Amino acid sequence: MASYLSALGVLFQPMNFIMMYLCSLVGCVLGAIPGLSGGLGITLILPMTFALNTNLSFAMLLGMYVGGVSGSFIAAVLVGIPGSAASIGTCYDGYPMTQKGQAARALTIGITGSFIGTLVSIIVATLCSTFIADVALMLGPWEYFSLCLMAITMVVGLSNGSIFKGLLAAFFGLWLSTIGSDMVTNQLRFTFKNTNLYGGINVVCLLMGTFALQQVATSYAKNNLDMPEVDAGSLKGFGLSFKDFKANLKTIITSLFIGLWIGFLPGMGSGISNLIAYGQAKKMSKHPEKFGTGIDEGIWATEVANNAGVGGAIIPMIALGIPGDATTVLLMSAMTIHGLQAGPMFIKNNPLLANLIFATVLVSAILIFVTELFTKRWFPMLLKAPYHYLYSAILMICFLGAYSASTSMFSVYLVLVFGAVGILMEFFKMPGTPLMLAFILGSKIESYFRMGCSYARGDMTSFVTRPISLIFILIAVYSVVGPIITKMLKKRKAAAN
Repeated sequence: MASYLSALGVLFQPMNFIMMYLCSLVGCVLGAIPGLSGGLGITLILPMTFALNTNLSFAMLLGMYVGGVSGSFIAAVLVGIPGSAASIGTCYDGYPMTQKGQAARALTIGITGSFIGTLVSIIVATLCSTFIADVALMLGPWEYFSLCLMAITMVVGLSNGSIFKGLLAAFFGLWLSTIGSDMVTNQLRFTFKNTNLYGGINVVCLLMGTFALQQVATSYAKNNLDMPEVDAGSLKGFGLSFKDFKANLKTIITSLFIGLWIGFLPGMGSGISNLIAYGQAKKMSKHPEKFGTGIDEGIWATEVANNAGVGGAIIPMIALGIPGDATTVLLMSAMTIHGLQAGPMFIKNNPLLANLIFATVLVSAILIFVTELFTKRWFPMLLKAPYHYLYSAILMICFLGAYSASTSMFSVYLVLVFGAVGILMEFFKMPGTPLMLAFILGSKIESYFRMGCSYARGDMTSFVTRPISLIFILIAVYSVVGPIITKMLKKRKAAAN
């Protein structure tokens, strides 16, 4: 406790506090812009930390991290395009709620859900990081492979329309993830002698094409040029009652556990947890048919889960020296720059900095929560812009975001290609989420499968003989087969009647 109080004292030093708050605001803005993210902000300010002391550096970096994750839901709610993969699930109910004229309510739920997820997760990380890290350490590549497989099939099972179209989209995503050089043999795969593909496909290009360009093109083609009106009166005050919070308490608690669990599993991240939480909320709901039409539970689930991943991802970074997600890879790079070694001895050797990390996330979450509540009335002003201006801005941001990811025009061309793919998928009613999730997890699935086979000396039965791995595989199978069997039983029952 004394060390934590000392860390708070360091954090509240004027320079540390001001820079942390400014970076939180910048991260929030970057997170809200499709194609950009808090991770990009960390990348930009990382060289600046070379000449700064360690405490100030991590106050800035973690402030950017928290702001980026929190702000990513804003674009998902207002324009139906996720600011990052962490808010893909928020689009499903956040944007429909905006289209119904309830943008303020959707924003308030997102702001509150983000705060709850970050607050609880960082408290858990502070109190239980060592214990949770030990649990994660007990899992091997077999469990991680099965978990990734389960994540994909759960999303496929929740796909609207044909489950086979969802599977086809997932297989396409897995194939895209194999493009580039083989991680073991370094042999080139599906590059077609194009040197730009040697490093694989950039996730930003895929995200901007299949989500952003597809959204703009299909909306324009359907002549969706009228912006929804926002009830100005609803922009005042908190916007939610205790009754609303209580009604969604079960969803909030479940999503917290999902976000924490997925967050502290090394290599996972909020891009996965928000989709799994959304699927679980739909399964638990008494009215699952309303999901996707603008329902509170859908926003609560995704925003609580993806922000809970912040505290969860910090746990393996500090306790194990393994990044919990892509952003913590950058934070570990910052540790290396400052001569620090993340791992089991980090907290013991650097108690002040370890507690400063926890305290910075906590204070940043509170500051962002208060700031977003007071400024949320200005968020829907984006909706007053004419669609032809908004579409132009979105396209420009997409292309700039793609170009900044690799400083190559080839990335811009990829965005156009994936935009065409997204349009075709929309035309044939193929869900885009399984494609994206399979692409994100593809390299991990391949890596864990190879490691599992290698450790077991080629014995693939180890994936089903280990209890936890078997449970994940059974859930994965049920996620695909269950809806098919349920549909068949309903048809048979209807025919019998």
